[in-house]
Order: sequence, then C-alpha cells, then structure tokens
Amino acid sequence: MTKSIGVGWHTIVASSSVMSLALLGDALLYAVLPVYAEHFGLTLAWVGVMLSANRIVRVFAYGAIANLTHRFGVRSMCIGAAVVATISTAIYGLGQGPATLLVARILWGLTYATLVLATLSYAIEARESAGTRVGIGQAIQRVGPIFALVFGAWLVSKVGPNAVFLIIAIPTALAIPVAMTLPKSVATRVKRSKPSPLSRPEPIDVLFFLQGYGVDGVFAVSITLIFARDSTISEAVMSGGVLLAMRHLGEVIAAPLFGWIADRFGARRVFVLAAALTMVGFVGVAVGLTVTGALVMLLFRGALASLGPAVIAQSLDADEDALGPLARMQAWRDIGASAGPLVTGFLLTIISAEIQHGMVAIALAAGLVYWNFVPHNKARQTPK
Repeated sequence: MTKSIGVGWHTIVASSSVMSLALLGDALLYAVLPVYAEHFGLTLAWVGVMLSANRIVRVFAYGAIANLTHRFGVRSMCIGAAVVATISTAIYGLGQGPATLLVARILWGLTYATLVLATLSYAIEARESAGTRVGIGQAIQRVGPIFALVFGAWLVSKVGPNAVFLIIAIPTALAIPVAMTLPKSVATRVKRSKPSPLSRPEPIDVLFFLQGYGVDGVFAVSITLIFARDSTISEAVMSGGVLLAMRHLGEVIAAPLFGWIADRFGARRVFVLAAALTMVGFVGVAVGLTVTGALVMLLFRGALASLGPAVIAQSLDADEDALGPLARMQAWRDIGASAGPLVTGFLLTIISAEIQHGMVAIALAAGLVYWNFVPHNKARQTPK
C-alpha cells in the first residue's frame, strides 16, 4: 500500500496549474479550427469530428485511466499527461490532414481524462474541505483557456493559424516541470468497489449528462444563431464568443465560492440549488431573455464544477475509493457533451433554439425530481 501523505495547497495549485497549461492548445483549437479548416487540410465535416473526438475517447478511457492511476500513482500519470499534452499541441501546428490531427485529438482526450481525475483525486483527499479545494483548483485551471482565447486569438493574426500552436506548445511544456513537483504518492484507500464509468448512472450522473448536453450542446451550438437574427454575422460571432468565454469565467468565479459554501452547509443541498438555478437560466433563454438567462446558466454551471466532486466526496465512507465514482460522473458528462452538438444541429432544422433550451430545462427539472426520490446514502450502498 502506498505510504499516506498529506495533500496540501501546493499540490492543489501545482496539479491545477498542470491542467491549466495543458488546456492552452485545446482551448485555442476551438476558436481557430472552424475558421481556418483549410490551413489544416480539413473540410468542415472533419472539423466537427476533430472537436468531438477527444470527448468520445474520454468516455471509454476513464475506467482504464482510473485503474492505471491506482497502479502507477497520480504524480507519474500527471507527468506523462503533461508530456503528451505538449506533443499534441505541437502536432496541431505541424500536422496536416485528418489522420495526423485525429491522432493529436485522441492523445489530448487521454491527457484530459488523466488530468481531470488526477486533479480531483488530489483535491478530495481532504474530504471535509473537498468543495473549497476543488473550487479553487477549477478556478486555476480556467486561467489557461482564458489566456489562450484572448492572447492566442490575437497571435493568430500575427503568425498564422499553424505556427501559433508551435508557440503555444512552449508554455504548455512548462507543465512537465510543474508536474514533477507533485508528491510521489497520496493516501491509498481500500477499494470496496470499482464501478465501470459506463455503468447505470446515479442521479448526479444524470444531471451532469444534462449539463453537458445543454451547455456544451444546445447553448454552444445555437447561441450565435440566436444573436444573428437581429445583428450582423460579425456582431453575432463576437457576442456569442463573449458568452462562450463565460463558461470558463463562470468557473473562476463560482467554483471556489460554491465549493466553500458546500463545505459548510453540505454539498448535496447546495448542488440541488445550483442545478435548479442552471435550469432557470435555460428557461430565461427559452423565453427570450437571452443574455440574462445565459449569464445565470453559465454562472451556476461553473458552480456545479466543484459541487459535483464535493457531493461524491461527502457521500463516500473513509475507506471507499473516489476515483470510480468520479470517472463515472465525468464519463456521463462527456456523453452529454458529445451528443449535444450532434443532436442540436439536427433538431435546429425542425425545432427553434429557444424551444430546445426549454426542453433542457424540463429535463433538468425531471432530473432534480429523480435526485430527490433516491435515498441520500445510495452512494454508500456498495458491496463490502
């Protein structure tokens, strides 16, 4: 059994900084690839495949990565992920054509799955303060994407869409020495069960699926189209881009605050409140209060980023392993985020964006009812 050590704030900051640096290339790719597809040797159809491939890989990879983390340790997995993140970012700048870029996206999917489980594993080691630690970690992780979307987008106009990723790979590589400062081991808990990430979802998994489907699917795909009805295309893109950037800023603001509240008042009740207010945001967009509804939705979606892991941490006994439930929750969120864009694009041909937002709100309401009909200690009912 691995020797138990304390996980202090240095570890939370360092592991989250690794994730923040690793995210630079991925965040910029979402802004660059749709507009400059031909520079990467892609058609628009391939752009959609590239932007969703990493999520699809993660759905099936979380379980295996959780097992590898138990075997090799969190620090080793973080170092490996930092190396692969640097390689995948550089490939964006060097690669041409679907095959090469698809390899890079698969590598990134494995990297992200590794780092999200690693950072959460460190953060919830002290379960009585898991919400605060996860929240601050999430805020640090969003700094990289915000920097990439602001500075990287400007840099594209100076050096071009391919060279920018070679430049971004340099700060990404800083994640490697940062990962090497992490502790060599964390306390190993006795594993009473190892649920598959694709096993039957718990209520919290259903809500995370709906969050991924709604925010990363319905909202992300349709928000620019909503603005385009009453403005020029360039104005719509700018307005939509600002609100999409709020996905990251919302986590910076809300995740630490609501994580701290969850540690003091109980993660479950605060999670239900945040999920309900996320639902209200979808209702706002559905009835025409687009900006107000979007801001409410994205703020409380940011809160759920820390509240979900905190709910899991507080629902488990001291000798239960958290990586399995965390992997399952992240897998179902990625299933929603993968299905959302595909289904939304098809439905927009027959159903308006506002109606689709309303449908997500109804589904979230049903998910909250389902949550309240399941016993609070369900997560503990595992074979001993």
